[in-house]
Amino acid sequence: MQLIQETPDLSAYLAADEAIDHHHPLVRDTAARLAAGVADSYEYARAAFEFVRDGIPHSQDSGDLRVTWRASDVLERSTGICYAKAHALAALLRAEDIPTALCYQNLGVLHGLVAVRFNGAWHRQDPRGNKPGVDARFSLDGERLAFTPDPASNEMDYPVLYAAPHPVVLNALRAASDRPHLWRTLPTAL
Repeated sequence: MQLIQETPDLSAYLAADEAIDHHHPLVRDTAARLAAGVADSYEYARAAFEFVRDGIPHSQDSGDLRVTWRASDVLERSTGICYAKAHALAALLRAEDIPTALCYQNLGVLHGLVAVRFNGAWHRQDPRGNKPGVDARFSLDGERLAFTPDPASNEMDYPVLYAAPHPVVLNALRAASDRPHLWRTLPTAL
């Protein structure tokens, strides 16, 4: 699949916003801690990915009813669904000047991912969190995502790489009083 940048300006994929708040002290401190143990940006990207994938439980898997959407809140509360975990990973990567996009799959409902830019190319990563039947890995040599869309079920990968969270995703997260409410209102398409 050909990934398409929403904007040709690569600096947009380094920007902070309300959800990708990489200027927040907790995000900066977490990024600094992760960066201290690695030799280069590739190792940092892998460490940040594994930290979000393994260190922040997916709220559905853990039974946590809280809804987070801002990267700093995901880190502070240590919970989030796929979109929120993607926001946290994007913030950690952007905090270390690694261009990071948000991207989505339609799996009956929208699923959130990120794409990182290395060696002039974008590489999609899925920090959702592993569980039986899900084995997402950080990879620059072919995708190792949590899910593969089933075209026979009208599932698909969206090719657009967004610099900021898509409004339908952000609106659903912000409006949800808890995860059961969010589950009833999850977006099904962009």
